[in-house]
Formats: sequence, structure tokens, C-alpha cells
Amino acid sequence: MTRLHASLTAVLLVAGIAGHAGTALAAGYPDRAITLVNPYAPGGPADTLARTLAKSLSERLGQPVIVENRPGAGATVGTSYVSRARPDGYTLVLATSPGNVVGPLMQKLSYDGVKDFDFIAMVADQPVMVVTNAGTGIDSLKGLIERAKAKPGSLNFASAGTGGATHLSGELLQQRAGIQLTHVPYKGAAPALQDLIGGQVELAMLSLAAALPQIQDGKLKAIAYSGDQRSPLLPEVPTVVESGIPDFRFSTWYVLAAPKGLPDDIKARLNRDVNAINATPDQQAFLKAQDATAKPMTPAELDAFVAEDHTAMSQLLGSLKLLAQP
Repeated sequence: MTRLHASLTAVLLVAGIAGHAGTALAAGYPDRAITLVNPYAPGGPADTLARTLAKSLSERLGQPVIVENRPGAGATVGTSYVSRARPDGYTLVLATSPGNVVGPLMQKLSYDGVKDFDFIAMVADQPVMVVTNAGTGIDSLKGLIERAKAKPGSLNFASAGTGGATHLSGELLQQRAGIQLTHVPYKGAAPALQDLIGGQVELAMLSLAAALPQIQDGKLKAIAYSGDQRSPLLPEVPTVVESGIPDFRFSTWYVLAAPKGLPDDIKARLNRDVNAINATPDQQAFLKAQDATAKPMTPAELDAFVAEDHTAMSQLLGSLKLLAQP
């Protein structure tokens, strides 16, 4: 055997062993605890979703799924951390539009929120509600548009922070309705809700789950919903489309994701498990209480879903001059 032949044989042998080892590792997955990174602070809606999912996944996988909060910079801190992890299925992230799409579009980051991740399964999709302070007398989207057109810029709309769904949905509403509102960003939904109730701002784009108690108490008025269909929690409130603005849909989505390169069989296993969890009566009741849904999707369908959001957000942020400069 020549030296060259011997070297090639050794390389092929090592490669074969490595390939079999990789297959064996994937087949035995999981054999230790899994970390699920939530890129938001404890106590918020994302944290609730992450911990509920982690509990159910632990039961199905037979290993602990530990939620680790890594908040900051509009979800980009935790998302960046996961982008650098090994793609072995033991470090996962609750991917979101702010962390994987909007953040990387608005600023230069160390990761690509789309290309550097494998999207595994839909966890939740949560539309927003247009909510007004009851004292404004605005009780419909038509009334809001009329008031805004009569006095451009005089109405303040609150959001849970710049770049998130509660902000960008308001910007899209202004564009589609041809109105001008004044955006007031807050550091989270709670302070935005507090000032809305107090009358410091006239309206807000918020998750219905956050605002529902105050709506039921009569302090706030829900006037339009950004989903494809009316919310089952407030079926009497029309959608934005039903209120006269065509082709309008906006939501906060949460997707289980991993660093790019996750073995296909692990991806398929996690996809099956999350979809099965979402189909259970308990999880469906939980999601309904959060005013969320979780349509079962394949990883390929999720890739298309995220790509569509990336295109839409690129266009919206470009029109607002919020895209990062090359």
C-alpha cells in the first residue's frame, strides 16, 4: 500500500467513524438536560410560553428542559447567544420576529437571524388588539381614523417597545389607513398599559391577553383585532380587515429554533413532539387563554413563514427608514 493510499484510507475510515458516531448521537437524543433560551425577561408572555412548553417537552423527551432567560436589546442578546452554540439539540431558543428578523434588519449584529438558525416548530402566534382609553370616546377603528385625520399627530399610541409587534403594527396601521399618530414606546407592555389606563396615551397596540381584564372592567375599549379571524376571547370585536383596511394582519410569533446544522432526525423528533403538545386539550386551552394559536407546521413551512415575515419587515422598516445602513 502506498503512503498516499494509506493516508486516504485513514481519512475515509475516520470520516466513516465520525459519521456513524453522529448518527448514533442523534439516535440516542436526548441523553441529558436541554437548555431552552428565552430571549426575554422572566414573567412576561414569552416566559410563560417557554416554561409551559419546557414542562411538556420534558415529559415527552424524558430529560429536563431548563428555561434560561437571557433578555436584552430587543431579544437579540439571547438569540445571539444561541447562534454560537453547538447545533446538537441541547441548546434551543424561543425565536421571535424581534430577535430573528427585526433586530438584525435594524442594526448590524454578529449573527444572521434567518440563515444562522434551523426553525423547528411553531410554539404560538399571537395577534395584537387596537385598544383605546374608554374616556376618549373612540369605540371603533373608523372613529379612530376619523379623529386622527381631523387632527394629524394629536393621538398618541403606546407600544411595548420600538421594533416589536406592538410598535410596527401601529406603523403599518398608519400607512394603510393614511393617518398620522405619535408613537410613545415603553419598556414593556405593563407600563404602556398603565399609562393607557391613566389617560397619558389615547390608544395602544397590545396583546389581548395583557389588556383583557381592563377591557372587561370597562377602563379600555377594544376596537379592532389584527388576526385573520376574530379573537375567541372577544368575538364581538371586528378584525382590522373587517373594519375597512384590506390585507392587514400582524402578530407576534414564537418558534422553537436551534443553531444552524441541527441533525434532521432531531429536528423531526422535536417538530413531532411540539406539534403533538399543541394538539392536546390542555395546551389548546392554555393557548386560548393567551389569545394565541399554534398551527402545526413542518420545518420547511416554517422556513417559508419566517422568510415571508423577513420580506414584509424589510419593506416596512425600509419605508420607516429604520433599516441598518450597509
